[in-house]
Amino acid sequence: MIDARRLLLREWRDEDLEPFSLLNADERVCEFLGKTLTPEETRAMVERNRIDFQQQGFGLWAVEVKHGPAFIGYTGLGIPSFQAHFTPCVEIGWRLAYAHWGKGYATEAARAVLNHAFTKLGIAEVVALTVPNNSRSRDVMEKIGMRRDLNGDFDHPELPPGHQLSRHVLYRVGARGPGPAC
Repeated sequence: MIDARRLLLREWRDEDLEPFSLLNADERVCEFLGKTLTPEETRAMVERNRIDFQQQGFGLWAVEVKHGPAFIGYTGLGIPSFQAHFTPCVEIGWRLAYAHWGKGYATEAARAVLNHAFTKLGIAEVVALTVPNNSRSRDVMEKIGMRRDLNGDFDHPELPPGHQLSRHVLYRVGARGPGPAC
């Protein structure tokens, strides 16, 4: 568990599946992901995440608000399954229910995860990626000290060439500070 100022980042519980399925079915939340997820895809994602924690010692933590909602989404670390010029690497990501956007929760949780990555896990560098138009996620990346790697833009290999979401920007931060040279 990771304790942040207003949030707890914790292991997943069975009761998280229903609100997580609703979150993954929301087109606003999944706008830049290419598609929404079915309840079965959501369940499989949670199961893969449990395996990640067992094998890697990290993954996606469920996020809850202290003295508030027990589940609002996730923030965490993963190893991308695709190959690109910057892999292998550790990636940070987040996904929160729409009702909890604009409250600084993604930034707070991501900062806590980065601190954990650098101080507890000994990870030297963390990357983040998104489509250029995802200004909300890019804002979070910049608020947590990440900087865009201007030479890092790439076409996501898991999307067909020319797909409207294939082009991605790459952000980086190292244990010693921001930027691609970390």
